[in-house]
Amino acid sequence: MAKIEVGEVFTISDENDQEQEVEVLATLTLEGTDYAAVGFADDIHSETEDDIDIFFLKVDEEGDLAAIESDEEFDKVSTAFDELMDEEEVE
Repeated sequence: MAKIEVGEVFTISDENDQEQEVEVLATLTLEGTDYAAVGFADDIHSETEDDIDIFFLKVDEEGDLAAIESDEEFDKVSTAFDELMDEEEVE
């Protein structure tokens, strides 16, 4: 399985088929599936951390980023990333 690294930049198409560059902010493996927390590259380099919109994508078998299909899966991933971020802030 292809590994995605923090700091990697990907180009994804949004729902309007506009291409957007996203940068990987964190990665997480949950129940055997890899996920990435990403933010728009433009925001990361121009905004303070509080202003960055972070969203979560699943890493598929080819190492590409894919949308998370179910609300249940999204909630699990969102909670796990929140816990990960809280742990990092404590250290």
